[in-house]
Amino acid sequence: MGLEDVRADKASHQLLEISVIAIGAVMCGADGWVDVETFGEAKQDWLSRFLELPHGIPSHDTFGRVFGLLDANAFRDCFVDWVAAIGNLMDREVVAIDGKTLRRSYDGAIGKNAIELVSAWASDSRLVLGHEKVDDDSNEITAIPPLLDLLALNGCIVTVDAIGCQTAIAEKIVDADADYVLTLKKNQDRLYGITEGLFNDPDEMDKIEYDCHKSVDKGHGRLEIRECWTTSDPAYLQYIGEWADWKGLRSLVMVKSERRIGEESTTECRYFISSLESDAELMLDTVRTHWEIENKVHWVLDIGFREDESRVRQGNAAQNLSLLRHMALNLLKQETTAQCGTKAKRLKAGWDQDYLLKVLSG
Repeated sequence: MGLEDVRADKASHQLLEISVIAIGAVMCGADGWVDVETFGEAKQDWLSRFLELPHGIPSHDTFGRVFGLLDANAFRDCFVDWVAAIGNLMDREVVAIDGKTLRRSYDGAIGKNAIELVSAWASDSRLVLGHEKVDDDSNEITAIPPLLDLLALNGCIVTVDAIGCQTAIAEKIVDADADYVLTLKKNQDRLYGITEGLFNDPDEMDKIEYDCHKSVDKGHGRLEIRECWTTSDPAYLQYIGEWADWKGLRSLVMVKSERRIGEESTTECRYFISSLESDAELMLDTVRTHWEIENKVHWVLDIGFREDESRVRQGNAAQNLSLLRHMALNLLKQETTAQCGTKAKRLKAGWDQDYLLKVLSG
């Protein structure tokens, strides 16, 4: 595995075997270390086909102690290498970056804050590519650059919420031979004001070349209309680039979303900057795809893996258990023969050893 086992040399259980049992257990529905031990004991005969298990199945205390001591960054690096080996990111694949808090990982008795992780999700490959822990008393801005450094992003389109709309982050993405689509918010007064003013001024729009695209979706009693305008007008881009040093900046974007439910209607306008050339259809698709990290990763972790209910806190255990969930999620996403949700797939893996082996084989 390439991981250092910090326990005594005479430890009864091998780190590799502990890790394999834990991954299998999380795949099959385990949400804590007692569950992991229970899985191991129930599947001991089956596990013995692949593992030596000279001292049987480790206790839940052993699992908790080992993953509490295990270097979280080294474990993460192994995960990133594994994902790179099984995945092959496509050209212009959207890689969405967003943060999520492990809500019950805090420990007030010792002053330990809840852990926040910034993760990267590859939309077409359906893979969590990696994550980075946000330092205590900091925010996602500090975690995004080291996360980008971990990943091979050449040819991809990286999307980040407004907190990541920073010149240094834009530069790092471009230097990785990737493109960016960064969300603007009103607290970026000057940049937001220029972009908003342009797209909402008919006289200004008449003076420039721009692209536009519209999509309409119906379903569940709801009508959603999305319109996108993009421009690569050199005068605006040169002005913005000169005072803010936005590396690779090539287009300004507005997306207008209207939702109708019955007689009620709501409208929202959002603004973006991008290193992509003006292409409204591509931009609208990219902006929509960004939200997959919420729907297909964060929501699934909370509902399918009960992540927000986890009280695992000892040492590095919460961060390492989160990585086990990411690994299980990736493997379950890659398995497409079972036409059911993640929770049901976890149950199926627990009930059907042939299916479990199929998922684990990738």
